[in-house]
Amino acid sequence: MQELTDAPLAPLTTFRLGGPATRLRTATTDDEVIAAVREADAAGTPLLIIGGGSNLVIGDKGFEGTALRIATRGFTLDGTDLTLAAGENWSDAVARTVEAGLAGIECLAGIPGSAGATPIQNVGAYGQEVSSTITEVVAYDRIAGETVTLSNAECAFSYRHSRFKEHPGRFVVLRVRFALEDAGGLSAPIKYAETARTLGVEAGDRVPAADARETVLKLRAGKGMVLDPEDHDTWSAGSFFTNPVLTEAQYADFLTRVHERLGADVTPPAFPAGEGRVKTSAAWLIDRAGFTKGYGDGPARISTKHTLALTNRGAATTEDLLALAREVREGVRAAFGVVLVNEPVTVGVTL
Repeated sequence: MQELTDAPLAPLTTFRLGGPATRLRTATTDDEVIAAVREADAAGTPLLIIGGGSNLVIGDKGFEGTALRIATRGFTLDGTDLTLAAGENWSDAVARTVEAGLAGIECLAGIPGSAGATPIQNVGAYGQEVSSTITEVVAYDRIAGETVTLSNAECAFSYRHSRFKEHPGRFVVLRVRFALEDAGGLSAPIKYAETARTLGVEAGDRVPAADARETVLKLRAGKGMVLDPEDHDTWSAGSFFTNPVLTEAQYADFLTRVHERLGADVTPPAFPAGEGRVKTSAAWLIDRAGFTKGYGDGPARISTKHTLALTNRGAATTEDLLALAREVREGVRAAFGVVLVNEPVTVGVTL
């Protein structure tokens, strides 16, 4: 297992921010992952798990402890059943399933990061979430001290949430299993209006899975959501804030504030989010609160392509990024009474 001391962590994140770790270990097998976790736990050493680094905000002082980079590999298709090692590149894995003519995750193309992170956040975009296809997650349970297999129900998935996120640090994901669909090369039914409109079809229609993937990649690229080292709009964690889910009472208060601020004829986005709950758009809130594309004059700014992405323009520090995030969060709260919640995981800092 490779090991470095005083190792820079910024290059391992899509923000390219953060100080060094006391020790950085890179594991390429499940056994190495488990051994490194057990060693850290036995010694009482703080442990930071790093996959693709696309959902991390690491403090400028870095991490005092062991950072464990999971670089395991494994892509296995058995009919329509897919098993991915935690370290597999997610976007590449999606491409391979589409090449195999299978449907179920094609609209999750272009999302940066590793396969092991997908169940933690219940990653979703363009009408699909991984929770709809995940059957099992194999993980090392640090409390039980053993490898466990959790069913879909045991993962307790909800919007951008899971059992793994509910109990941070307890589980280290090793493998993720999916049940995909053989629809003769066609996609799953298209659910997202923007995707359907771009494809020229109706919601619920199927299209060639490759067409769905390519369309999503183009849509994401237009919003700076496909990694490009030359494009600072992609030096981000994608969507920095989750879409707020409000109770009916909270939504009624929010609607009153919208009408007072923007006029009685303005209706914000609203989507059903379970009994008695309504989901609205974080991007809409940010924009209407005055934080438009490209907002900011420092080294950390809102993306020029999408208001929901906060970006490092090349010389930012983590504190620069957090200052911008706090400004946006407080501005939205003051304008609409809604408190935005950050999607990336913070390490050594708080928003």
